Amino acid sequence: MTKRMFVGLDVGGTSMKAGVVDDAGRVLASASLPTEAHHGQEFGLERMCETIRQAVADAGLKMDDIAAIGVATPGTMDIPAGLILDPPNLRPWQNVPVRAHIHKVFGLPTAFQNDANAAALGEFWIGAGTDAHSMVLFTLGTGVGGGIIIGGMVVQGEHSHGAELGHMKIEMTRPRQCGCGRWGCLEAYASATAVVKRTLDALDAGEEKSSLRGTRDLTAHVVFDAADAGDALAERIVEETAYYLAVGTTNMLHIIDPDMVVFGGGMIAAGDHFLNRIRKHVKELAFPVPAEKTQLCFATLGVDAGFIGAAACGRQLVSERSSA
Repeated sequence: MTKRMFVGLDVGGTSMKAGVVDDAGRVLASASLPTEAHHGQEFGLERMCETIRQAVADAGLKMDDIAAIGVATPGTMDIPAGLILDPPNLRPWQNVPVRAHIHKVFGLPTAFQNDANAAALGEFWIGAGTDAHSMVLFTLGTGVGGGIIIGGMVVQGEHSHGAELGHMKIEMTRPRQCGCGRWGCLEAYASATAVVKRTLDALDAGEEKSSLRGTRDLTAHVVFDAADAGDALAERIVEETAYYLAVGTTNMLHIIDPDMVVFGGGMIAAGDHFLNRIRKHVKELAFPVPAEKTQLCFATLGVDAGFIGAAACGRQLVSERSSA
């Protein structure tokens, strides 16, 4: 029997990436193009189609060989309606009918999902969570995203806002403001952006001597490297970041009680030492049984998780229709 092929498309603020994935999760080919959101949503929709076509061509296939398409995007959305509503990273796009447009152009079953949810499904399908029944994913980058998978299904919520893990409240006594405009969010403490802001605030306050003082182009990577080199301020920032992520993780352990919590995104370059710090704090904060039994690990699919997970959404859509 011929293997079914699926296309997943992961749309980001800077670029979008499509890949052709077979029924076993093997990536046949991928293609990436700049998003250039400033050109408007009509341009963006056509760019999505162009990226899909290029990935299929690079795989040596035709669109007739594809069983379904899955599209993952950031921002606020109405998942059942297939709409991006008002995405901060894709302005001036508003109320973009993504699923309807892709379906109309290609005439194929088309699934639509939040990008972090899709990444979580990708990791669950063929990545870190392959052997798990339930999994929580934290994506650690410019912001903090998240996804929750239970029994192979994405927890997307009744209003398409499920698993916004970066916006759980972890500090309301003297809260920091988040990029979302609200206060006390995990993202305001544990994202790469927050690591830099918290470091700059400490330097401005003159709290400690630090090799980071006067550093140009300060990044989270620079802060983590300074911590590894023994800089006291950097060590404190990294330790606090691990603690904040442990608070978020503990909340998930007490609410979901998953098999596994996975950390993905650029900040996992900090390595096992950082992960072990998170584990240490989770054991201090969480109930003993989930603290002991829940696996905490790094994601394995890297930047491909989004389009692989989007393809998995298309695959699920076909399976649901065939079993209906």
